Amino acid sequence: MSADPNLLRAALDPILLEVIAAGHTYGYEIAQSIRTRSQGAVLPQEGTLYPALHRLERRGLLRAQWQMSPEGRRRKHYALTAAGRRRLAALRVEWSSFTETVNRILGIAHVQFPAHTA
Repeated sequence: MSADPNLLRAALDPILLEVIAAGHTYGYEIAQSIRTRSQGAVLPQEGTLYPALHRLERRGLLRAQWQMSPEGRRRKHYALTAAGRRRLAALRVEWSSFTETVNRILGIAHVQFPAHTA
C-alpha cells in the first residue's frame, strides 16, 4: 500500500522532525529511513522532501551544515534545533490527538503507542 500524497504532505513535518531527531543526517538517508520505518508505505520524492527540509530550516526548526561524503561529494546534513525539538514534542501530542479523533470518527480503535524519547 502506498500512502496518499495528500496525507503524506500533512504528515511530512512530524515525520521529518522525528527521523532527524536521531541525529545529523542528509536527504537520501532521511528518505531511506522514512521508507524503512514505514515498511515501504511512504516513499518521499525529491520534489517533496527537499522543499520541506528547506522550509523547516527557514523556520528555525533545523540547522544544516555542508559536509563531505566518503566519496568526496558535498552533502547537506540536517539536525534539529532546540526549537525543532520543542516543535516535535508538540507535534507528537497534536498528531496523537488528531489521529485518535479521526479514528473515532472512522470507527477504528485507537492504538496507544509508548512515548518515544529522542
